[in-house]
Order: sequence, then structure tokens, then C-alpha cells
Amino acid sequence: MSFAKNFDTVEPAQLLCFDTETTGLAGGTGTRAFMIGCADRVDGQLRIRQLMTATMAAEHAMLETFARWLEPDTVLVSYNGRSYDAPLLKTRYRLARMPCPITPLAHLDLLHPVRRRYRGLWENCRLATVERQLLKVLREDDLPGSEAPRAWRDYLNGGPATDLRRVLAHNHTDVRSLMQLLAHLVVPTL
Repeated sequence: MSFAKNFDTVEPAQLLCFDTETTGLAGGTGTRAFMIGCADRVDGQLRIRQLMTATMAAEHAMLETFARWLEPDTVLVSYNGRSYDAPLLKTRYRLARMPCPITPLAHLDLLHPVRRRYRGLWENCRLATVERQLLKVLREDDLPGSEAPRAWRDYLNGGPATDLRRVLAHNHTDVRSLMQLLAHLVVPTL
């Protein structure tokens, strides 16, 4: 199944699954990503990396580090990321007056092939549904994404990191699931 021009020539090492955790779903310049999670393959092994800002001022460093993880031939893989995660990060790079490393990259959003294949068969095409129905992933003690902004703000205000650790675990599962879904839909040899 092909989802983008020349996708059959993409090497597994070029694929970078990514997901953000943000301060809200409203979008716009007031919303920021406080966490970026990524999954890729290195020497045939799954590697998961996560960046998190522990202060408001740390955003620039997080954006710089994420940019270093991207190569000119990187193919971004997300779930609804073309509509949400990528535009949000592009805005944050622009506001930080940094060159945006995302704009020139190919981007495969797995939400669309999932909708084409499973709409009408499942109650919805949310990633949690994909995990349950297709990947057989069972999340335990998962903090819903809607609670992530509160967990981060509580931590910034001196609160415990308990829920923030749950956000990290949630993001970790998200990017791991993206890699599993990609393998299921696109590249059976991953």
C-alpha cells in the first residue's frame, strides 16, 4: 500500500514516528508542545527518545534537539500529526525564530489509511481503538491525553511528578504503537 509519492523507496531507517504532548488542544500561538516523543529503528532495533521541557524557557533547547534528530531524508510518521502536531511544531519554530526542520520533510499520517481501511468496521479510528482492535495493546494506568496539560502545569508549579511520569508513559506507548501500526499497514518487514 502506498501513501505518498515514491514511498516504496523509503528505507526503514528513514522513518521517524513522532507525537507531541501539548498545553492544550486549541492550537494557535498560545499552545506549546512540552513533550516530543519519537520512535525509529537503529540497527534493526526500536529506539524511543523523548524530550520534555521542565521550564517554560527550555522550549528552545527542546526544539534544537528535535531538529538534530531529523535528516533531510527523514520521513515523519504520525497519527493526525499533519493536522495537529506538525503545524504546532512549525508555529513553535517560527515563534522561536528558528528554521523549521519539519517543513521540507515527507510526512506520512497514519490516521488517513486507518480511516480508509477501518471506517465503518470500528466505532471510531482513534489511536486507542487501533491499539485495542489491531495491535492488541492494553494500556494500564494510562493518563488520558486531555490530562497531560494539567500534569505538566502541576509539575511546573512544584507539584509531584507522578502524573507527569504517566504522561511520559502515555507518549512512549503512542510512539511505540505508531511504529507497530506502520509495520502492520506499510512495511511488514519492520
